[in-house]
Amino acid sequence: MERTRTRLGAAVFLMLILGHLGNALEVPLDLAQPPTITQQSPKDYIIDPRESIVIHCEAKGKPHPSFSWTRNGTHFDIDQDPKVTMRPRSGTLVVDISGEKAETYEGIYQCTARNKHGAAVSNNIVIRQSRSPLWSKERNEPIRVQEGEALVLHCRPPAGLPPPIIFWMDVNFQRLPQSSRVFQALNGDLYFSNVLKEDSRNDYICYARFPHTQTIQQKQPITLLVLNLDAVNETVAALFNETDLFSDGLAEERKPTFLIPSGSSSSKMVLRGQVLELECITEGLPTPEVSWSKLSGEFPDKRTSIVTFQKILRIVNVSDADAGEYRCTAHNRLASVHHTIRVTVKAAPYWLTTPRNLVLAPKEKGQLICRASGTPKPTINWAMNGIPIENSPEDPNRKVEGDTIIFEEVQTGSSAVYQCNASNEYGYLLSNAFVNVLSETPRVLTPANQVYQVIRNNHALLDCSSFGSPIPKITWFKDSQSSTLEGDPYLLHENGTLEIYVAQALNSGKYICVARNTLGIAENHVYLEVKEPTRILKQPKYKVAQRNRNVVFECKVKHDPTLIPIMIWLKDNGELPDDERFLVDSDSLTITDVTENDAGTYTCIMNTTLDHDSASAELTVVEQPDPPTDLELTDMKPRSVQLTWIPGDEHNSPIHKFVIQYTDSLHDHGHWHNLTHVPGSKTTAHLELSPYVHYSFRVLALNAVGLSDPSNPSHMYKTNPAAPDENPSGVKGFGTEHDNLMILWKPMSGLQANGPGLQYKVMWRKKDVDKNWTSVTVANVSKFMVSGTPTFTPYEVKVQAINNNGIGPDPVVVTGHSGEDLPVQAPDNVQVLVLNSTLAEVHWEPVPPKTVRGHLKGYKVYYWRERSLHKHNPHRVEKQLLTFSGNKSHGMLPGLQPYSLYLFNVMVYNGKGEGPASSNLQFETPEGVPGRPSFLRITNSNLNNLTLEWGPPNDLNGHLTGYILKYQQVNNSNELGPMEELALPANKTSITLPNLKYSTRYKFYFNAKTGQGAGPVITEEAVTIMDEVLMYQPSVDEAGGGNTRTQTSPPIAGSPPRHPFHKVHPAAPAFRNVSSSVGENGMLINWEYWGAEKHVYVEYIVKNDNTLGEEEWQKEYVNGSQAYVLKGLKEGLSYRVRMVAKGHDDQAVLHQSEELLVTVPAMPSRQVDIATQGWFIGLMCAIALLILVLLIICFIKRNKGGKYPVKEKEDAHTDPEFQPMKEDDCTFGEYSDTEDHKPLKGSRTPSNGTVHRDSSDDSLVDYGGGDGQFNEDGSFIGQYSGKSSIRETAEGPSPVNTTAMNSFV
Repeated sequence: MERTRTRLGAAVFLMLILGHLGNALEVPLDLAQPPTITQQSPKDYIIDPRESIVIHCEAKGKPHPSFSWTRNGTHFDIDQDPKVTMRPRSGTLVVDISGEKAETYEGIYQCTARNKHGAAVSNNIVIRQSRSPLWSKERNEPIRVQEGEALVLHCRPPAGLPPPIIFWMDVNFQRLPQSSRVFQALNGDLYFSNVLKEDSRNDYICYARFPHTQTIQQKQPITLLVLNLDAVNETVAALFNETDLFSDGLAEERKPTFLIPSGSSSSKMVLRGQVLELECITEGLPTPEVSWSKLSGEFPDKRTSIVTFQKILRIVNVSDADAGEYRCTAHNRLASVHHTIRVTVKAAPYWLTTPRNLVLAPKEKGQLICRASGTPKPTINWAMNGIPIENSPEDPNRKVEGDTIIFEEVQTGSSAVYQCNASNEYGYLLSNAFVNVLSETPRVLTPANQVYQVIRNNHALLDCSSFGSPIPKITWFKDSQSSTLEGDPYLLHENGTLEIYVAQALNSGKYICVARNTLGIAENHVYLEVKEPTRILKQPKYKVAQRNRNVVFECKVKHDPTLIPIMIWLKDNGELPDDERFLVDSDSLTITDVTENDAGTYTCIMNTTLDHDSASAELTVVEQPDPPTDLELTDMKPRSVQLTWIPGDEHNSPIHKFVIQYTDSLHDHGHWHNLTHVPGSKTTAHLELSPYVHYSFRVLALNAVGLSDPSNPSHMYKTNPAAPDENPSGVKGFGTEHDNLMILWKPMSGLQANGPGLQYKVMWRKKDVDKNWTSVTVANVSKFMVSGTPTFTPYEVKVQAINNNGIGPDPVVVTGHSGEDLPVQAPDNVQVLVLNSTLAEVHWEPVPPKTVRGHLKGYKVYYWRERSLHKHNPHRVEKQLLTFSGNKSHGMLPGLQPYSLYLFNVMVYNGKGEGPASSNLQFETPEGVPGRPSFLRITNSNLNNLTLEWGPPNDLNGHLTGYILKYQQVNNSNELGPMEELALPANKTSITLPNLKYSTRYKFYFNAKTGQGAGPVITEEAVTIMDEVLMYQPSVDEAGGGNTRTQTSPPIAGSPPRHPFHKVHPAAPAFRNVSSSVGENGMLINWEYWGAEKHVYVEYIVKNDNTLGEEEWQKEYVNGSQAYVLKGLKEGLSYRVRMVAKGHDDQAVLHQSEELLVTVPAMPSRQVDIATQGWFIGLMCAIALLILVLLIICFIKRNKGGKYPVKEKEDAHTDPEFQPMKEDDCTFGEYSDTEDHKPLKGSRTPSNGTVHRDSSDDSLVDYGGGDGQFNEDGSFIGQYSGKSSIRETAEGPSPVNTTAMNSFV
């Protein structure tokens, strides 16, 4: 990932600081001021003779200046020359040279701009005409030179103005090739360090291009003939009748020699600021190599370059430090030579301090400073209004001291323009600076209410350009602050600019600039806005994409919200292709259906008006390789061949490997198989081949994307047939019947056959009995059956491959067995050892191996419980099987029933089946601990006693010796009290516990025991209170090994809510009587809560039959109350509502009520007063009449002593909580008479004849004469007509206390 950030702040700061701090003093043009030259032509002005001459001279001043010119030092009267005009309100001259010679107007021109306050003069402008003369006529003779000699082809272009640019080309305008041997010198000549035969040609042409006139002149072509020594010998022989003048045809090698500059040392002068070019041209054979060094120091970095094949050393923008000695070294294998160049640096004058304009108030003082440097040191000359100062009028308030003019107490009217001239032999500098004497109040030149915007942490420059005379003093204030802005973080510049070096958000606001002098005050308001920088938060990431896939580059940016961002995407630093596949979004770039041309670097640039940020990422487009090409078979041998190929394009994903496949057109034509593979770095493979195959090969390339398409097949290569190299695999022998042997093998493929006529030689013999093999030869099969074999006899078998060319190698011998038969003998000496009441161990003697008649798989033990040892238990037979693999002689029988009679037998089995069983043997299991009691229930509850009833265990597992009852109190803080224990006889099924504590919860633990110990415990809880008897389904205590499960039946009568006990599991639900009703403000939910947790919520959710329960329940915190109004429910919808109590972490649900379904009624669209409807009034009258008739009938029946069908009422209302209660005394309306406090006819009272008023919540059992009982689910099944000591009467009150309770439940 490449990322760049650029901030405009630094550039803005640089431009502003240069503009603010580098400008000369500007006087508003509406004020009187001497002239100032604003534009002039360059000192050396070369003109094109084909165009008009324009000599620029522009100036400003108040009043506007007039202009005049001098030419070659004398006044130039432009009115006398009709070819010369001056532009209006300007000093610029335009010379029309059409029909005239440009030379006429060559010369030195100078412009003067003048008004009543002074005169300013321009530089001396030297006007010269550009020249591009033709080459003189010449005839170039062919140049003949011996091969290996040095040569110079001279160009000698005509002198032009400016000098021409030289280059060598051929007749076809193609540049001649250059090298370290052939190159062009600075003067334009073409140098050969040594010539070669191939340098011979007839079109060496030197061209001169004159840049000012854009013309090109060419020299006559030069012909070069290079002669080798053989040609010289032939020439000499022809002339002098001699042979072998030279001993051989090779040019003689020679040491390097300097051509330019000559000798061992030279000197060079260069002006400061110009370009220094040092040239070092050598000749020699072999061609010398040139290097450069500076004896007096190092080359200046970034300003030095060595060009033209190391021949020229170039230093730009020369400074005084570049003076010194430079060494050029030339060397070849014969020698090394040096040349030293001593460089001196001179300098035309250059400014150290340029005179600046002075604006002074009367009586003020000031000075003009003109300082320049150069080599040699320049001379400073002053002039006033263009006249040398020594010839100007005397001014007692002015004093000239070398490069400085000092003014003391200037007077009004002494304004003037002063010229400073610094010159030496290499040039001059001229500068104008005026002294303007003014009295002016301050004015702020910066526009009012200007807004400056800057990025946070960058420089902020607030401009306060002002003018006044005397020069105003600038102070800054911020917002309504009274203190000036001085010191960190503020910096006040001399020109009034306020700089904040590192701007922060708190620096935003209004700034007041105040300009003040002795004549007045002025102020200006500007505003600074510090913006947040633009940042790319999520940069685009490097992507590797397959062709035709989509790619998304993300570029999420954060920027100041007040700046308008512009997102730009670039590809390889250029615009995105004009293609609809490139989709630019606000924060992403999507490229669909990527192609290989889309690969490159993508840059996201976010621009604002103040800054920008950018980030780049590369896209690499990959795809599966192209298939290999040009498959070639080499080094062909009978069993091997060399395969080579040329890889296809990788498509930016390296090839991991090449897969070589083959097809056999002889045996399996058209089907390709993998043969081998080689690494992706290889393009050849040595292939091992099989005989009798017609091979064709192809190659596939694999990279990270996938496999390439297959290459084109190679030429077919046929191998000759041979004898088999291998035999069939998977040989095995076994029997399918008791008298046969089946021999199987895996058939060989045509590739494995090695030739035609494949057959199999099948051989077998009895192991350790027969010495000779019985064999048979078969074809086109994979099995052979041997019949008439003895039962389960070991055989050795083998299978050998044969074809027309011979037989295969010796086959491997495999042992198999003929067929199995059922075992013939049962295990002997079978015994049993009873280890405990549930486990027995069986022993037997293994049968002889011969009697197994097959592979011994193991032994099976069949056992079953014949009966229990209790006489009354029924007879049952349930056979069970245990299998013991292998040659075992004993095994365990687990999970037996205690105190039972078991029978068992043992048999052996093999692969064919089971053998005969042994005789049945029996054993008895001893006593064990009993099972849990069948039930435990509380049948009676009074103030201080409880009655418990139970049933014996279903599994006695022995002789029952008794029961153990333990119980303890459970208080309101869920703590357990001391444990009480009772031992009960085995023949007892109930017990009444007296002297219990009133209104206390008890927990009971009950189990049975035999002589082997106590069985698992069943638990129960109950409360000794007349208002409440809670009945619970028995549970098995975890200590007894059972799974604890408690089911709670409804309480006999309602009771006030109380906190449950949490240090033991609560026996009753924490939430009871959850109900709902529609109120004015919403749905009213009521409940009773018996829990101790403090985090209680009512949860609700819209009932939706189509959902799967993923919706989230809404919850309301309701702790400490018994009711809550759900508001905001939607009309006409049904809601599921439940109560939930959570733990202290508010996460785990400890208690939860049953769900309640409530429906919010829909409001009708139009309300109708039902009370005014006639049908409603009639209905109400009919109901009232019916109620009156029913009351009369009930009154008559009561007076006649009729009985209420209480039993039927009870059957209809199993749950006492659903009995209708009267609101005044909470009694059941069906069974009570609150007017005369008489018991109902047919009711029963307790045996003591009294029912106390304060025991209104007594149990139904109390009135049933003790015959009532409860089912296991807690429902009451007793009768109301039990025995009682009170006689029933149809008339008169019962002998019951008048304060007795008038209802029962």
